[in-house]
Amino acid sequence: MPETLVPTAPVTPTTAPTSLRRPRRSAGQILGRIALYASVVVGAVIMLFPFLWTVITSITPSGSLSGGPSLIVEDPTLDAYRTLMVSMPVWRIIANSFGVAVVATLLQMVTGSMAAYGFSRLRFKGKNIVFAAYLATLMIPLQVLVVPLFIQMTRLNLNDTYFALLAPSIASAFGIFLLRQAVDGVPRELDEAATLDGAGHLRIFGLIVLPLVKPALATLAVFAFMGSWNSFLWPLVVIRSPELMTLPLGLSTLQGQFTTQWDVVMAGSVVSILPIAIVYMFAQRHIIAGMSHTGLK
Repeated sequence: MPETLVPTAPVTPTTAPTSLRRPRRSAGQILGRIALYASVVVGAVIMLFPFLWTVITSITPSGSLSGGPSLIVEDPTLDAYRTLMVSMPVWRIIANSFGVAVVATLLQMVTGSMAAYGFSRLRFKGKNIVFAAYLATLMIPLQVLVVPLFIQMTRLNLNDTYFALLAPSIASAFGIFLLRQAVDGVPRELDEAATLDGAGHLRIFGLIVLPLVKPALATLAVFAFMGSWNSFLWPLVVIRSPELMTLPLGLSTLQGQFTTQWDVVMAGSVVSILPIAIVYMFAQRHIIAGMSHTGLK
Protein backbone atom coordinates (compact mmCIF):
# COMPACT_ATOMS: atom_id res chain seq x y z
CA MET A 1 0.00 0.00 0.00
CA PRO A 2 1.24 3.45 -0.77
CA GLU A 3 2.32 5.44 2.16
CA THR A 4 0.03 8.31 3.18
CA LEU A 5 1.75 11.64 3.53
CA VAL A 6 0.50 13.51 6.55
CA PRO A 7 0.98 17.29 6.22
CA THR A 8 2.82 18.80 9.07
CA ALA A 9 2.78 22.41 10.17
CA PRO A 10 5.89 24.38 9.35
CA VAL A 11 8.28 24.68 12.19
CA THR A 12 8.76 28.31 13.15
CA PRO A 13 11.79 29.26 15.10
CA THR A 14 10.96 30.33 18.59
CA THR A 15 13.81 32.75 18.69
CA ALA A 16 14.99 35.17 16.05
CA PRO A 17 18.50 34.87 14.69
CA THR A 18 21.10 36.71 16.65
CA SER A 19 21.88 39.03 13.72
CA LEU A 20 18.22 40.16 13.52
CA ARG A 21 17.68 40.89 17.19
CA ARG A 22 17.53 44.48 18.28
CA PRO A 23 20.21 45.31 20.80
CA ARG A 24 18.75 45.94 24.19
CA ARG A 25 19.25 49.44 25.46
CA SER A 26 20.58 49.94 28.91
CA ALA A 27 18.80 52.05 31.49
CA GLY A 28 21.36 54.81 31.00
CA GLN A 29 20.70 54.96 27.26
CA ILE A 30 16.94 55.14 27.82
CA LEU A 31 17.32 57.92 30.37
CA GLY A 32 19.66 59.78 28.02
CA ARG A 33 17.13 59.52 25.18
CA ILE A 34 14.34 60.78 27.45
CA ALA A 35 16.50 63.70 28.59
CA LEU A 36 17.30 64.54 24.96
CA TYR A 37 13.64 64.57 23.94
CA ALA A 38 12.71 66.61 27.00
CA SER A 39 15.37 69.21 26.24
CA VAL A 40 14.17 69.44 22.62
CA VAL A 41 10.58 69.98 23.76
CA VAL A 42 11.63 72.64 26.28
CA GLY A 43 13.72 74.41 23.63
CA ALA A 44 10.80 74.34 21.18
CA VAL A 45 8.45 75.81 23.78
CA ILE A 46 10.94 78.58 24.58
CA MET A 47 11.37 79.40 20.90
CA LEU A 48 7.63 79.41 20.16
CA PHE A 49 6.55 81.29 23.29
CA PRO A 50 7.13 84.84 21.90
CA PHE A 51 5.05 84.05 18.82
CA LEU A 52 2.32 82.46 20.98
CA TRP A 53 2.31 85.51 23.25
CA THR A 54 2.02 87.78 20.21
CA VAL A 55 -1.00 85.87 18.91
CA ILE A 56 -2.69 85.83 22.33
CA THR A 57 -2.13 89.56 22.84
CA SER A 58 -3.59 90.29 19.40
CA ILE A 59 -6.88 88.53 20.28
CA THR A 60 -7.09 89.91 23.83
CA PRO A 61 -9.53 92.85 24.21
CA SER A 62 -7.43 95.98 24.87
CA GLY A 63 -4.35 93.82 25.15
CA SER A 64 -1.40 95.33 26.98
CA LEU A 65 2.21 94.40 27.64
CA SER A 66 2.40 95.99 31.08
CA GLY A 67 0.87 93.05 32.94
CA GLY A 68 3.35 90.48 31.64
CA PRO A 69 2.62 87.41 29.55
CA SER A 70 -0.77 85.78 29.91
CA LEU A 71 -1.78 82.58 28.14
CA ILE A 72 -5.45 82.68 29.13
CA VAL A 73 -7.89 84.84 27.14
CA GLU A 74 -11.32 85.26 28.68
CA ASP A 75 -13.12 86.90 25.74
CA PRO A 76 -11.02 86.48 22.57
CA THR A 77 -11.85 88.89 19.79
CA LEU A 78 -10.59 89.87 16.33
CA ASP A 79 -11.26 93.59 16.82
CA ALA A 80 -7.52 94.34 16.66
CA TYR A 81 -7.33 92.87 13.15
CA ARG A 82 -10.39 94.89 12.07
CA THR A 83 -8.80 98.04 13.47
CA LEU A 84 -5.59 97.21 11.65
CA MET A 85 -7.43 96.89 8.33
CA VAL A 86 -9.17 100.24 8.86
CA SER A 87 -6.22 102.26 10.17
CA MET A 88 -3.95 101.63 7.16
CA PRO A 89 -4.08 100.21 3.61
CA VAL A 90 -2.84 96.82 4.78
CA TRP A 91 -3.28 94.96 1.50
CA ARG A 92 -1.40 97.62 -0.48
CA ILE A 93 1.42 97.59 2.07
CA ILE A 94 1.60 93.80 2.05
CA ALA A 95 1.66 93.84 -1.76
CA ASN A 96 4.54 96.35 -1.68
CA SER A 97 6.53 94.24 0.78
CA PHE A 98 5.85 91.01 -1.08
CA GLY A 99 6.70 92.46 -4.49
CA VAL A 100 9.94 94.08 -3.29
CA ALA A 101 10.95 90.91 -1.41
CA VAL A 102 10.30 88.64 -4.41
CA VAL A 103 12.17 90.87 -6.86
CA ALA A 104 15.09 91.34 -4.44
CA THR A 105 15.26 87.57 -3.92
CA LEU A 106 15.32 86.87 -7.65
CA LEU A 107 18.00 89.51 -8.23
CA GLN A 108 20.22 88.08 -5.51
CA MET A 109 19.78 84.56 -6.85
CA VAL A 110 20.72 85.65 -10.38
CA THR A 111 23.67 87.87 -9.49
CA GLY A 112 24.87 85.53 -6.73
CA SER A 113 24.80 82.39 -8.87
CA MET A 114 26.56 84.05 -11.80
CA ALA A 115 29.24 85.57 -9.58
CA ALA A 116 29.68 82.28 -7.74
CA TYR A 117 30.21 80.42 -11.02
CA GLY A 118 32.76 83.01 -12.11
CA PHE A 119 34.71 82.82 -8.86
CA SER A 120 34.59 79.02 -8.84
CA ARG A 121 35.19 78.08 -12.48
CA LEU A 122 36.83 81.00 -14.29
CA ARG A 123 40.50 81.89 -14.03
CA PHE A 124 41.51 85.53 -13.97
CA LYS A 125 44.09 87.64 -12.22
CA GLY A 126 43.17 88.92 -8.79
CA LYS A 127 40.27 86.50 -8.36
CA ASN A 128 41.08 85.74 -4.74
CA ILE A 129 41.62 89.41 -3.95
CA VAL A 130 38.27 90.40 -5.42
CA PHE A 131 36.52 87.58 -3.58
CA ALA A 132 38.18 88.61 -0.31
CA ALA A 133 37.00 92.18 -0.92
CA TYR A 134 33.43 90.87 -1.36
CA LEU A 135 33.67 88.98 1.91
CA ALA A 136 35.05 92.07 3.65
CA THR A 137 31.82 93.92 2.86
CA LEU A 138 30.00 91.51 5.18
CA MET A 139 31.66 93.31 8.10
CA ILE A 140 30.24 96.69 7.06
CA PRO A 141 26.80 97.32 8.62
CA LEU A 142 24.02 98.94 6.63
CA GLN A 143 23.97 101.93 9.00
CA VAL A 144 27.38 102.97 7.66
CA LEU A 145 26.19 102.79 4.05
CA VAL A 146 22.87 104.61 4.49
CA VAL A 147 24.23 108.10 3.92
CA PRO A 148 26.29 107.30 0.78
CA LEU A 149 23.40 105.29 -0.66
CA PHE A 150 20.94 108.08 0.07
CA ILE A 151 23.20 110.66 -1.62
CA GLN A 152 23.56 108.40 -4.64
CA MET A 153 19.79 107.85 -4.91
CA THR A 154 19.23 111.62 -4.58
CA ARG A 155 21.67 112.45 -7.37
CA LEU A 156 20.01 109.85 -9.60
CA ASN A 157 16.59 111.27 -8.67
CA LEU A 158 15.43 107.82 -7.53
CA ASN A 159 14.32 108.55 -3.97
CA ASP A 160 10.77 107.55 -3.09
CA THR A 161 10.66 104.87 -5.81
CA TYR A 162 10.54 101.08 -5.88
CA PHE A 163 14.01 101.01 -7.42
CA ALA A 164 15.39 102.83 -4.38
CA LEU A 165 13.97 100.06 -2.18
CA LEU A 166 15.70 97.42 -4.31
CA ALA A 167 19.06 99.17 -4.74
CA PRO A 168 20.89 97.78 -1.65
CA SER A 169 19.65 94.22 -2.30
CA ILE A 170 20.57 93.76 -5.97
CA ALA A 171 23.63 91.73 -4.96
CA SER A 172 24.58 89.98 -1.74
CA ALA A 173 28.10 89.11 -0.61
CA PHE A 174 26.68 86.39 1.62
CA GLY A 175 24.80 84.93 -1.34
CA ILE A 176 27.94 84.89 -3.46
CA PHE A 177 29.89 83.16 -0.69
CA LEU A 178 27.12 80.61 -0.07
CA LEU A 179 26.69 79.74 -3.75
CA ARG A 180 30.43 79.60 -4.43
CA GLN A 181 30.75 76.94 -1.74
CA ALA A 182 27.99 74.99 -3.46
CA VAL A 183 29.49 75.38 -6.94
CA ASP A 184 32.87 74.22 -5.63
CA GLY A 185 31.15 71.00 -4.58
CA VAL A 186 30.07 70.23 -8.16
CA PRO A 187 32.60 67.83 -9.77
CA ARG A 188 34.68 69.52 -12.44
CA GLU A 189 34.61 66.31 -14.48
CA LEU A 190 31.05 67.24 -15.46
CA ASP A 191 32.30 70.55 -16.87
CA GLU A 192 35.05 68.77 -18.80
CA ALA A 193 32.60 66.25 -20.26
CA ALA A 194 30.25 69.04 -21.31
CA THR A 195 33.15 70.97 -22.86
CA LEU A 196 34.07 67.94 -24.95
CA ASP A 197 30.48 67.91 -26.23
CA GLY A 198 30.87 71.52 -27.33
CA ALA A 199 29.13 73.27 -24.42
CA GLY A 200 30.29 76.72 -23.39
CA HIS A 201 30.23 78.38 -19.99
CA LEU A 202 26.62 79.53 -20.39
CA ARG A 203 25.30 76.02 -21.10
CA ILE A 204 27.44 74.49 -18.37
CA PHE A 205 26.17 77.09 -15.92
CA GLY A 206 22.50 76.72 -16.85
CA LEU A 207 22.22 73.00 -17.55
CA ILE A 208 24.75 71.42 -15.20
CA VAL A 209 25.71 73.69 -12.31
CA LEU A 210 22.38 75.32 -11.47
CA PRO A 211 20.37 72.08 -11.17
CA LEU A 212 23.00 70.66 -8.80
CA VAL A 213 23.03 73.68 -6.46
CA LYS A 214 19.25 73.97 -6.00
CA PRO A 215 19.45 73.40 -2.20
CA ALA A 216 21.88 76.31 -1.86
CA LEU A 217 19.67 78.48 -4.09
CA ALA A 218 16.66 77.67 -1.92
CA THR A 219 18.64 78.58 1.19
CA LEU A 220 19.68 81.91 -0.32
CA ALA A 221 16.09 82.56 -1.43
CA VAL A 222 14.78 82.17 2.12
CA PHE A 223 17.49 84.39 3.64
CA ALA A 224 17.07 87.04 0.94
CA PHE A 225 13.28 87.05 1.28
CA MET A 226 13.49 87.36 5.06
CA GLY A 227 16.05 90.16 4.86
CA SER A 228 13.98 92.19 2.40
CA TRP A 229 10.68 91.50 4.15
CA ASN A 230 12.02 92.62 7.55
CA SER A 231 13.99 95.61 6.25
CA PHE A 232 13.09 98.79 8.12
CA LEU A 233 15.95 101.30 8.17
CA TRP A 234 16.45 101.72 4.42
CA PRO A 235 12.72 102.09 3.56
CA LEU A 236 12.45 104.61 6.39
CA VAL A 237 15.18 106.72 4.77
CA VAL A 238 14.12 106.66 1.11
CA ILE A 239 10.31 106.30 1.21
CA ARG A 240 8.00 109.25 1.90
CA SER A 241 4.81 108.31 0.04
CA PRO A 242 2.28 106.25 2.03
CA GLU A 243 1.44 104.19 -1.07
CA LEU A 244 5.06 102.94 -1.26
CA MET A 245 5.40 101.92 2.39
CA THR A 246 6.49 98.39 3.23
CA LEU A 247 5.05 96.38 6.11
CA PRO A 248 7.72 97.12 8.78
CA LEU A 249 7.45 100.82 7.96
CA GLY A 250 3.67 100.70 8.13
CA LEU A 251 3.70 98.88 11.47
CA SER A 252 5.89 101.60 12.95
CA THR A 253 3.07 104.11 12.37
CA LEU A 254 0.83 102.14 14.75
CA GLN A 255 2.85 103.21 17.78
CA GLY A 256 1.67 106.54 19.11
CA GLN A 257 3.77 109.13 20.88
CA PHE A 258 1.94 108.80 24.19
CA THR A 259 -0.36 105.77 23.92
CA THR A 260 -0.14 102.60 21.86
CA GLN A 261 -2.78 100.00 21.09
CA TRP A 262 -0.63 96.95 21.65
CA ASP A 263 -3.28 94.52 20.50
CA VAL A 264 -3.31 96.25 17.09
CA VAL A 265 0.50 96.30 16.98
CA MET A 266 0.59 92.59 17.80
CA ALA A 267 -2.02 91.89 15.12
CA GLY A 268 0.26 93.61 12.61
CA SER A 269 3.19 91.56 13.88
CA VAL A 270 1.25 88.34 13.32
CA VAL A 271 0.43 89.44 9.78
CA SER A 272 4.10 90.17 9.12
CA ILE A 273 5.30 86.85 10.59
CA LEU A 274 2.95 84.53 8.72
CA PRO A 275 4.51 84.88 5.21
CA ILE A 276 7.99 84.20 6.58
CA ALA A 277 6.74 81.13 8.44
CA ILE A 278 4.99 79.80 5.33
CA VAL A 279 8.07 80.32 3.14
CA TYR A 280 10.28 78.59 5.69
CA MET A 281 7.91 75.63 6.06
CA PHE A 282 7.98 74.97 2.32
CA ALA A 283 11.74 75.45 1.99
CA GLN A 284 12.87 73.81 5.24
CA ARG A 285 14.05 70.61 3.55
CA HIS A 286 16.07 72.55 0.97
CA ILE A 287 17.59 74.79 3.66
CA ILE A 288 18.87 71.79 5.63
CA ALA A 289 20.27 70.23 2.45
CA GLY A 290 21.87 73.53 1.42
CA MET A 291 23.54 73.97 4.79
CA SER A 292 24.92 70.43 4.71
CA HIS A 293 26.27 70.76 1.16
CA THR A 294 27.88 74.18 1.65
CA GLY A 295 29.40 73.43 5.05
CA LEU A 296 27.65 76.33 6.83
CA LYS A 297 26.52 75.92 10.43
